[in-house]
Amino acid sequence: MNRFTRQMASYLQQFGAVVRNEFRTIFTDGGVLLILVFAMLIYATAYSLAYGSQVLRNVPIGVVDACRTATSRSLIETFNAGPNTYVAYEPTDMEEARELFYGRKIYGVVYIPSDYERKLVGGSQADVAIYCDASYFLMYRQVFQELVTTIGQTGAMVEFRRLIAKGADIPQAQAVTQPVIYQSHNLFNPYLGYGTFVMPAIIIVIIQQTMLIGIGMIGGTWREHGLYRKLRPAGRGRMSTLPIVLGRATVYALIYAVTCAYVLGLHYRMFHFPMNGQTGAVALFTAVYLAACIAMSIAVSTLFRYRENSLLLLLWTSIPVLMLSGISYPREGIPEWMFALGKLFPSSHGVNGFIRIQTMGASLGEVFVEIKWLVILTVAYGGLACIGIHQVIRREERERCGKGE
Repeated sequence: MNRFTRQMASYLQQFGAVVRNEFRTIFTDGGVLLILVFAMLIYATAYSLAYGSQVLRNVPIGVVDACRTATSRSLIETFNAGPNTYVAYEPTDMEEARELFYGRKIYGVVYIPSDYERKLVGGSQADVAIYCDASYFLMYRQVFQELVTTIGQTGAMVEFRRLIAKGADIPQAQAVTQPVIYQSHNLFNPYLGYGTFVMPAIIIVIIQQTMLIGIGMIGGTWREHGLYRKLRPAGRGRMSTLPIVLGRATVYALIYAVTCAYVLGLHYRMFHFPMNGQTGAVALFTAVYLAACIAMSIAVSTLFRYRENSLLLLLWTSIPVLMLSGISYPREGIPEWMFALGKLFPSSHGVNGFIRIQTMGASLGEVFVEIKWLVILTVAYGGLACIGIHQVIRREERERCGKGE
């Protein structure tokens, strides 16, 4: 018992030394401080400001009116009635419209043929051609949806008037021109804002990526100065590397607890992102996610011999990680092997679970699968971190012996 007490006291003493050393390293290293403390705040603010307008409005389009009648003019006026598009140009022919389109002055072209009024009045099907820029999906959706809806409403109104003129009563005419009346309810994103859609996922990915890079830089610094060997507990017990892992993890957890509290609290309110989850559920899920990210980052940090390696090797991974999370592209469309690869990253489970809790108001029980995977990753990467540190210490000792120190 006395030996156990002495060993625990040694571990606690070493744990405190690791914590003090880690805080000192972070707050005296400008690069690490920028990435671990300020990067999340800067990125979250910058992205939120960029997506601040939420919805793309007033997209310029051009209309080629070959009909030039009151009926075609009425149709053109309806394109200006909605909030998504406005008629910026009325080119005389398609060649002029093409020049405006390729000059990026308009993002859609409507061609009204010369027989538009004759067919519409005569009861025939009138054709209207729509050309949209599909290279930019948000622009394409706004233009196409607005134009199709407007043309459909115009056609229904013409048919309604024709039926009334033939003697049909108003209910009968409405039943024919609009047989189904629907009510649209946009759940969890009432304004269909792009920022509301993408920012929760971006914040979760930022947490993981800043940890990977920042902790990797510290790991390289530890390797350069031989701190793993200097800060290991006395003796070579089976648990000799655990105080180092726990000490470092505690420091990162405290730092990210503060930044996450700001981002998920004040920042979310400032930019009006949905906060439908219970505070306790959000806090607990975030804590589990942070644990998984910290464990993975410490494990990966043992691979770097120099601090610059972390920035060079991990900076490019942000986009693939975001794609594997299933937010930028549906998981159903991702190849099976890539989907399986994504499970190795906490962000893949964190994005899905966080959105369901914070945006959709799910309970912890409803995201149990994501929590289970995060716990598994925490244990697995925590074990790899201990093994990695142990291997680094052995390598440092061999190098030290080789130099005759």
